[in-house]
Amino acid sequence: MELIRKGKVKDVYDNGNTLIFKFSDRISVFDKIIPVNVPNKGESVCRTSAYWFDFVQKNLGIKTHFLSLKANNEMEVRKYRVNESGGSKHWINFLIPLEFVMRHYAAGTLVDRIKSGKIKKEDLGMNHIPEKGEKLDEPFFEMTTKFEKTDRPLNFREASEIGGLTEEEVYKIRDIIAKIDRKIQDEVGKRGLIHADGKKEFALGDGREIIIVDTFGTADEDRFWEMQEYENGKIVELSKESVRKYYRDNGYYDRLYEARGKGEKEPDIEALPKNIIESTSKLYRTMYERITGQNW
Repeated sequence: MELIRKGKVKDVYDNGNTLIFKFSDRISVFDKIIPVNVPNKGESVCRTSAYWFDFVQKNLGIKTHFLSLKANNEMEVRKYRVNESGGSKHWINFLIPLEFVMRHYAAGTLVDRIKSGKIKKEDLGMNHIPEKGEKLDEPFFEMTTKFEKTDRPLNFREASEIGGLTEEEVYKIRDIIAKIDRKIQDEVGKRGLIHADGKKEFALGDGREIIIVDTFGTADEDRFWEMQEYENGKIVELSKESVRKYYRDNGYYDRLYEARGKGEKEPDIEALPKNIIESTSKLYRTMYERITGQNW
């Protein structure tokens, strides 16, 4: 097999008519690869994604690119054409070069953008500025670039142009994500979790049928909270957000985004300390079990 793409956290191999995703133990935040490996991470993300692909195909009738698990950290998937500069409204069988985010609570960078005034209450369909952790009146749907150095938020016109999508297809993708997220919350809620937000990616297949691809519903792409603690007024992060918090607390996040804002050289991201690596490794293993309801 030929290695055709080395991503932040997984490697993609050409397998003839299909692709093989090999999930590493690398970890990234803020579009920066942290110079450490986190044991269990690759296997957790791979197996959790496989669970959700199988689930949405069987229970929601949503097409996916997933074919099979080849190993605990490898999956075989259908192959789609990749054009990093954008698709065409006439193409079929291509990866849409966008990332789609659905937010159900005020958290993460959404809170930062609300505080900075980049996102207003009207954008969220609310009559007040939500507090951190507050449930939004309606899910907030966003689209960002996928192949630029850092993810960039897009409006509907930009997303349609870059993604090679009609406006109708954008709305259809939004509706599919909302349908999946409702089911994710139904399932993980049984195990005491809140699904706060998540990222998804899509391709267009034959007849421009919408196909969900890449990975989703894991502790890497999505944000999960402890339900009981939330009901008691406390947010307990059960995802990669705990790693992001480490870099926010030590000042790296502020230094990074100050440099990006000024167009200056970005500071290198330092390695995680041993105790954070160990707790994060345990988190990924535990979250596989809590998200899927299956034993490790």
